[in-house]
Amino acid sequence: MKEIKTKKIAIPDYPRGITFEQVWAGLQETRKIVQENAQLQKETDRQVKETSLYMKETGRRMKELQEHMGGLNNRFGEMVEHLVAPNIVEKFNEFGFDFHRYAPNVRIKKPRTKDNLAEIDILLENGETVIAVEVKAKATQKDVKKHIERMQILRQDADLRRDKRLHHGAIAVAIIDDALRSFIIKKGFYLIEQTGDTVQINVPKDFNPTKW
Repeated sequence: MKEIKTKKIAIPDYPRGITFEQVWAGLQETRKIVQENAQLQKETDRQVKETSLYMKETGRRMKELQEHMGGLNNRFGEMVEHLVAPNIVEKFNEFGFDFHRYAPNVRIKKPRTKDNLAEIDILLENGETVIAVEVKAKATQKDVKKHIERMQILRQDADLRRDKRLHHGAIAVAIIDDALRSFIIKKGFYLIEQTGDTVQINVPKDFNPTKW
């Protein structure tokens, strides 16, 4: 008979003293750690997902709040306008003018296309002077600069109509701080402030209004 050769398998030489039970316990501990890590990863993924949903919901609510506040500010501005309009002619006439006409919500349009170029909240007029009043619940420097642009458009429109009257600007505001008050005066606008149920024109004695 032919002799069958066999290959010897090397058996690892484990350190003496380690039992099968100890090896098995180590494997079980490793398995437990792997399972715990998997559970932690799952919990982390869940928290990330919840945080993402929370951030989206917060963003949606913030947008709704901004829209609500914007609408509230517009309605408050309309209320201020209604408070200003009935007394404004009288207050400016006490200031030395002789206005006999005022008109709310006057729109300046392009001659050909009739597109809106600007809108004046209140326009005061007599034979020599025009004052365009911008009404704000709470104004900013940006609003003041915007009114300067509005006055320039009004002047250009008047020139096209050969209206040679002097044009001045005014800003009526309900809520204002000292810095903005100084900025409005510096730009040559009459400042109209609400006091209770009426309004007053608040400018220094040496005030020199800008002429357009």
